[in-house]
Amino acid sequence: MTGPASPGSSLLGRALADAFTPDGPADEVTTRLLDAAYEQFCRMGIRRTTMEDVARRAGVSRITAYRRFATKDALVEHVVRREFRRYFDRFVVDIAEARTAADRVIVGFATSLRAFRDNPLIGGLMTAEPDLLVPSLINDGGQTMAVVQQFVAGRLRLDQQDGHISPSVDVDLVAEVWTRLSASFLAVPSQIVDLDDDAQLRDIARRFLAPMLNPAE
Repeated sequence: MTGPASPGSSLLGRALADAFTPDGPADEVTTRLLDAAYEQFCRMGIRRTTMEDVARRAGVSRITAYRRFATKDALVEHVVRREFRRYFDRFVVDIAEARTAADRVIVGFATSLRAFRDNPLIGGLMTAEPDLLVPSLINDGGQTMAVVQQFVAGRLRLDQQDGHISPSVDVDLVAEVWTRLSASFLAVPSQIVDLDDDAQLRDIARRFLAPMLNPAE
């Protein structure tokens, strides 16, 4: 179980922060509950899902479900965290196929937005229950975006250490700008940019994001 939430923490912030800390192998019942919760949340949404619904779908008793997850919020957080882990694993695979740092930026920006929107749980909740996730994204004192920014900055720093990005580039600042830009696209629908158009997203990254890896004159 996760510990008590810190002041100002959010569901997304906690799930993202914990996504970088591997759990030990889950037992069969826990896995069944997480799988059942994922399916139930995707079908019915979080608000309309009860612990009883999840227990029934998992084929366990309500008491067993509460022994694994003391509250519904704890269950939600674990399910969301698992999705983030899958996303980060996929992200690393996607950018590994790019040949240059600029290519990794282009691929990473496009695939990140698409991955969040296409995810049946995260994307579905942003569409059907935005008041559950969007406030977590933008109203938690920057906690959620800070976690993502640190992840992006870490990937850029690896490229910088390998000599693919100039030492004069402030990778923390670049990651901050990219993270905030991506968050705004996810949180607020655009009337200009089609987030389902991979070619358009790559073009935006090529024109506006990749040039930020060039040292300032």
